[in-house]
Amino acid sequence: MSLFMIIISAAFIHNVVLSQFLGICSFLGVSNKIKTSASLGGAVIFVITIASAVAYMLYTFILHPLNLDYLQTIVFILVIAALVQIVEMFLKKTSPALYTALGIYLPLITTNCAVLGVALNNVTDGYNFIESVFSGFGTAVGYTIAIVLLAGIREKIADNDIPEPIKGGPLVLFCAALMGIAFFGFSSLG
Repeated sequence: MSLFMIIISAAFIHNVVLSQFLGICSFLGVSNKIKTSASLGGAVIFVITIASAVAYMLYTFILHPLNLDYLQTIVFILVIAALVQIVEMFLKKTSPALYTALGIYLPLITTNCAVLGVALNNVTDGYNFIESVFSGFGTAVGYTIAIVLLAGIREKIADNDIPEPIKGGPLVLFCAALMGIAFFGFSSLG
């Protein structure tokens, strides 16, 4: 499979949020404003891409040769936690307003099942190093596209006259479901 198709497949056909339902917490929680969603998406792109590279190297050169495959989940979580700490320190120093806007969702990238899921999928799918990095990048771009689209929809409908029982969570879930249906159309590409 070409690297371009790996990115397209990860971003659209197998979108981590809309087809695999991973990373839903931050997807629903941070998608109030486009700017905040795009910023979180940027952080997720950095973390998933680097985590994919590091996880591949640790698995291939340390865990698998030493028959420590059973430790991969723990090791991958530690790698992700370290990367999130780096992003957190960077944002706190360079953009305190963005750091505050992301709030609890920035450290939650550590436990975001999408990040861990990508690292584990890359290992189990048998990708080489370059394919793992491109798969991670494509997955993160797909996550960013989905969260920014949902934020745009939420901003557009925020001032509409919506019946009280549908406001808030039910409406957001309905919008996310419609987005999932729309992304399902990309499955014919794969």
